[in-house]
Order: sequence, then C-alpha cells, then structure tokens
Amino acid sequence: MSLDVLRSTYFSYVHSIISYGIIVWENSSHIEEIFKIQKRKVRIIMNSSKNASCWQLFKGLNILPIQSQYICSILSFVTKNKDQFLFNSLVHKINTRQTASLYLPTANLATYQKGVYYSGIKFYSHIPTAIKVLPGYKNKFQQALKIYLLHNSFYSLEECFNT
Repeated sequence: MSLDVLRSTYFSYVHSIISYGIIVWENSSHIEEIFKIQKRKVRIIMNSSKNASCWQLFKGLNILPIQSQYICSILSFVTKNKDQFLFNSLVHKINTRQTASLYLPTANLATYQKGVYYSGIKFYSHIPTAIKVLPGYKNKFQQALKIYLLHNSFYSLEECFNT
C-alpha cells in the first residue's frame, strides 16, 4: 500500500482511539503501553526496524506522539473555554511580561495539579508568545500549535516545560 493509504488507516483506527477523551485519561498508568503501541504502528507504516528511533518518523508522517496530542487537546480546551480562566492582568495590576499569561492558582493537591484546568494553564504558559496571541483566530491558532508540536515531537510532558 502507499504511504498515504497507510497514514489514512492510522488516522482512522489508531489516532481516533488515542485522541478520544485524551484530556481525561492522559494521566493513566497505561500511557506508556499506549505510547509503545503508537510507536510500533508508526514503525510498521514506515517499514523500519523494531529498534529504530521514532522521533523522525513521527515528524515525517506529520503524526503527533501521544504526549504532544495531549498538549494539543488540552490547549484547544483552554482556548475554547477562555472565559473559565483568569489572566494575570486581571489578578495583578502591575504590567509585566506575564500579563498575557493565564493566572496559575496555588494548589497543593496532586490530583488538582494533574487535572485539566491546572495542566491547561501550565501548558498555555509554556507555548511561544507568537502562538498565544492567536487564540482569537481559532484556525490559525490550531495550525500554529500543531506545527510547533510537530516540530518538537514531545515524548514527555516535562520536555514541553523545559523547552
């Protein structure tokens, strides 16, 4: 089969299952197993060996690794529900570099810190400013975010925070 057919099959069967409800179940203990399955499918599509690195394969196929898919989904949730979040400019009246960022409330509970609301704020504060200014333009924001995530192909959530 051609690469386009294999890629379409991937998006039909694998991607649709992975992306369904990902913002809810991403912190599951089975995420590593699912990521291994995703890498195996990408290796099959590209006809590469079992030990080949998938980082370039994901980029070549324009497929987001599961962690990057989670970041994309959670940031889409944040931009669609902007009215549920506070900006730093509303909390602090001092004009700083972070006034356009979302306010990160103090939280001690790990359950809350792993939740959609808190994680969304953290990811939003770590994306480039050039992408942050686009939420009013939904399609442009999604395109710029996907290009950024495809370029970086994050294998872990910590990679996103360290970039």
